[in-house]
Amino acid sequence: MFSVEPTATDVGPFTHFSREQWSAAAPQTPLPLTPEDVEKLASLGDPIDLAEVDAIYRPLSALLQLYMDSTRRNAAGRQTLLGEPYQRPTPFVIGIAGSVAVGKSTVARLLQLLLSRWPRTPRVDLITTDGFLLPNEELKRRGILGRKGFPESYDRRALLEFVARVKAGESNVEAPVYSHVIYDIVPGKHLTVSHPDILIVEGLNVLLPARTGPGSLGVSLADYFDFRIYVDADPKDIERWYVDRFLQLRQTAFTNPASYFKNYASLTDAEAIETAKGIWRSINLPNLVENIAPTRPRATLVLKKDSDHLIEDIFLRKI
Repeated sequence: MFSVEPTATDVGPFTHFSREQWSAAAPQTPLPLTPEDVEKLASLGDPIDLAEVDAIYRPLSALLQLYMDSTRRNAAGRQTLLGEPYQRPTPFVIGIAGSVAVGKSTVARLLQLLLSRWPRTPRVDLITTDGFLLPNEELKRRGILGRKGFPESYDRRALLEFVARVKAGESNVEAPVYSHVIYDIVPGKHLTVSHPDILIVEGLNVLLPARTGPGSLGVSLADYFDFRIYVDADPKDIERWYVDRFLQLRQTAFTNPASYFKNYASLTDAEAIETAKGIWRSINLPNLVENIAPTRPRATLVLKKDSDHLIEDIFLRKI
């Protein structure tokens, strides 16, 4: 029987905000989005509206601006104190972690749009760690295709190198592209990142600590993050959202002849539900319990959803 570790407030120095307490900060900052913007950004199976953006993400965007401004002030103060030559500010890197189907992608895309409309951060790039999954052929060779999404299924060295190079201010840093249609890396296709004001890195295991032991990297991806977000929910709710999303995909993306999952399109409702639950319980739930949920205490901010996808509790790490 699987269980998830205690919430962030049980194991770390966090301040808890109820939804009402958090949203009280919303009037202090503008909301540069329209209902049409939000509708375009909403991911499949993760309903969101302007009211949720106003209550939760409007204060969050302002908080992120405070953190980024503080980082830049510290850098400028150090240059003055030590007589260092002027250097372009390094990108402010935000990591977003959480389970499959919990809504990480929606959080990432909303923040990208919100932050890009602030005058001080016009360039906000977003990458997902899916692009650093090992190709299917390599996963098959290693016998771990059924563990796609687990830490060992990623080219962790390449991912770490990518973020390190962006953080160091290098130009034209390329990341591989992953297709959820073909369920694999797209050969020869890359996403290029060059001097963003903010880089958002979204993925299941982005808050994992560094590996230890012989041959370890000695540094983790999260070491390059200036702000860490964990999107949380009850695993039973996430399972329901995963099944609902699977049923919708069966009628949409799975019908694409090029889809890796095209055979699922012909399943009956009962068969689709049983298949989705089997995938969740054999792959996604174990990954959540073993690898993802234990990283929650490493977050700067935990967004806890209720059964309706609304964020009801926010935990912010104390300074």
